[in-house]
Amino acid sequence: YTSLTLKFNTGWIPPFQLSQINLCSCKLGPRFPDWLRTQMEILLVLEYLDISASGISDSVPYWFWDSHGLDFVNMSFNQISGTFLNKSIRAGYLDLSSNNFSGPLPSFSSMFPASINLSKNKFTGSVSRICNITTEFLELLDLSNNLFSGLVPDCFKILGSLIALNLADNSFTGSLPSSLGFLTRLEMLSLRGNKFSGELPSSIQNCTKLKFLDLSDNELSGEVPMWIGQSLSRLVFLSLQRNQFRGRIPHQLCGLKYLQILDLSVNKISDTIPPCINNFTSMAEKVSLDRRIEHHLSDEGLSASFSRVRYVDEALFTWKGTKQRYPQLGLLLAIDLSCNKLTGEIPEELNRLQELVALNLSRNFITGKILQKIGHLRQLEVLDLSRNKFSGNIPTSLSELTFLSTLDLSYNDLSGKIPTSTQLQSFDPSSFSHNRGLCGPPVSPNCSMVEPPPSKPAVGGEEDCDEFMKWFYTGMGLGFAVGFWGVCSVVFFKRSWRHSYYRYLDNAKDWVYVSFVLLKARLVRRTKALSTSCT
Repeated sequence: YTSLTLKFNTGWIPPFQLSQINLCSCKLGPRFPDWLRTQMEILLVLEYLDISASGISDSVPYWFWDSHGLDFVNMSFNQISGTFLNKSIRAGYLDLSSNNFSGPLPSFSSMFPASINLSKNKFTGSVSRICNITTEFLELLDLSNNLFSGLVPDCFKILGSLIALNLADNSFTGSLPSSLGFLTRLEMLSLRGNKFSGELPSSIQNCTKLKFLDLSDNELSGEVPMWIGQSLSRLVFLSLQRNQFRGRIPHQLCGLKYLQILDLSVNKISDTIPPCINNFTSMAEKVSLDRRIEHHLSDEGLSASFSRVRYVDEALFTWKGTKQRYPQLGLLLAIDLSCNKLTGEIPEELNRLQELVALNLSRNFITGKILQKIGHLRQLEVLDLSRNKFSGNIPTSLSELTFLSTLDLSYNDLSGKIPTSTQLQSFDPSSFSHNRGLCGPPVSPNCSMVEPPPSKPAVGGEEDCDEFMKWFYTGMGLGFAVGFWGVCSVVFFKRSWRHSYYRYLDNAKDWVYVSFVLLKARLVRRTKALSTSCT
């Protein structure tokens, strides 16, 4: 990356013809560089153009898309605007991500499109035009973070070369197309943040090369399929967060030995945590992990001199109470089963996940004692067991977690003295609040003080995490509205009450006025008395 600024006079014509132009991160804007026209229209030798992150905030001129020679176009990370009405894009590799493009999905007439990235724009409408892409070379299709809506067409059979498909953060509805099962080369599938409903089509089990599967923030239902653990054995990231899945956690899920992040939070999953959870090898053993999940796209249809194209997965995960994006998944090993209906005790086998960094089991109905050897999870930075039914003492081994930065044990039935350590005493008292018999710092100076008040009932997974605060504020608002308009309507329609109300206001006004006058007179007399005594 460079801070180089390029300034050209209007109408400047370059005295050269280039086949490749790479001005990534150079300051070309804010106007779209007109001098590119001569590079594209005269000899048609320009094949590669990268003007990403170059400060352009203009629209793309009409002549740009008429070029027949461009194979590679990267204009990402600018503020370029405009639509593609009646325009057909011919580039084999196209990256227009992180701009302000709008309108419907453009059509693609190239015989060899290998990669299409239109993410983080303002495109709208249907995506039915993807069915017109008949090439056998398309490996990346990223339409995430736009304003697309409607059904996703069931035509993925013709896109069998796809390696990465990202439709996240749009407004798609309906069920997932069964033709996704024809994407047997697929390594990455993200449908996060839409309104998909129904059960997962069993055809997805044919996508045996999947490493990254994110179906979070939808309205999917049914049981968590057993075939996820049986057929998708290469999964590194699995998120079914914030859906309507029910039933138990299938023990087949334990077969995902490469799994680094498992997020089943905010569903209706019940029963116990399967003891085979220790089979998550990546969380149990110190193995060499890839920091990023990269998908290397082929250079089919592109010049041999072009650098190899890569696509990096980016996970959205709730970390320390905040949703954050993680392009480097290898740095995070996490399990989030919060906001469900899980019961029973934590299996002892969880102690073996010694590389685990984050564990969230909050808002369930888990009983029994906290694992005595939980301190063996040396890498643990986040531990949330709040709003369950844990009982007994806090294990002393918890004080051995030197990396622990977030701890929440509130709303349980824990008792006894909080283990003494610099680590545990540094947490806010709220981390231990609403436990019947807990004592000692940071809750109280010592354990000889009066017993704390009884615990309030724990809020488990049956009450949805998001719904709790939403209905609290809704009820407060409705209560105010009903009370306010109830009084006003009675005063308005009932004459006797209205007269009494106005009479009350008059009396109150008179009382305030008389009190003020008497107070003023009293102060005047006192001032005169003081002045007389001084003289």
